[in-house]
Amino acid sequence: MNNMPNSQPSNNTYTIAFYNTENLFDIYNDREKHDRDYLPNSTRKWTKKRYQNKIQKLGVAISKIGKSETHKAPSLIGLAEVENGKVLRDLLNSSSLKDIPYDFVHFNSKDERGMDVALLYNKADFTVTHSEIFSLIFDRPEGGDDFTRDVLLVTGMLRGETISILVNHWASRREGTQLSEAKRLQTSEKLSSIIQNLKQAQPGAKIIVMGDFNDDPNCKSITQLTESNELFNPMNTLRSFNRGSLVHHLKWHLFDQIMVSTNFFKPDADHLEFDEANIFDADFLKEYKGKYKGTPFRTYAGEKHKGGYSDHFPVYITLKK
Repeated sequence: MNNMPNSQPSNNTYTIAFYNTENLFDIYNDREKHDRDYLPNSTRKWTKKRYQNKIQKLGVAISKIGKSETHKAPSLIGLAEVENGKVLRDLLNSSSLKDIPYDFVHFNSKDERGMDVALLYNKADFTVTHSEIFSLIFDRPEGGDDFTRDVLLVTGMLRGETISILVNHWASRREGTQLSEAKRLQTSEKLSSIIQNLKQAQPGAKIIVMGDFNDDPNCKSITQLTESNELFNPMNTLRSFNRGSLVHHLKWHLFDQIMVSTNFFKPDADHLEFDEANIFDADFLKEYKGKYKGTPFRTYAGEKHKGGYSDHFPVYITLKK
């Protein structure tokens, strides 16, 4: 079970990735969403030039995920913090992605800030057969409903084999770890029920769970998910005191994870098998100097525009056939 990249690229190996894009908003006001921080006249001055710079940068990053292992762009990329279909179309039209036959699956969620999840897929590798969303609604302490990002389910054929992908972005720690943990545990239970229903409908289903979980691999919300659903989490061994997918309060974390059902380990020449997992933390995605040297080169630090990619590194796995 190798979690480190191989040196020999293979045409029979496919990259599956996840990337939190850090507030990929367009520059237009959506009156139904709280997107006022990302407008040209906002304090963050989210101009067309800044937006286009981010689109191009994200396109470059996505095109290179897993490329050293496979010699090609990813087959599937789950995304978090995208505002709408327009930003996804702009992303796929960026100079680094426009010649790759990508399409996307996206639904508008009821998240108050308008931050959604989505799945990009290479049509040469993957055909969508089904997609749906599962809404997550929490009770506000003061009463009323608290809507957050949906769980996105996409089922399709990856190189001739049926795969189901679940894309997640769980409740953030902004309101404090303990206060928000209950939401993540509740979401973990909801996700478990989705997985169990998938397995009942299709015994032997191959399932990939990905997302920004706002919890590390050893947190209860993640361990109860993997243990109760026969999922393998290859991210367990990747996090260390000086490596992760993001820095939160000056500490490295691996909130961004990809888990696979254990039947990806059954050796069969005709089926996709799990190969390896990694964090895509290439030097060009990092701050190159100063206090935060080596951390993700982000778009904003507070309201200061830094012009980088994202405050998260992408994570990925490779599957081989």
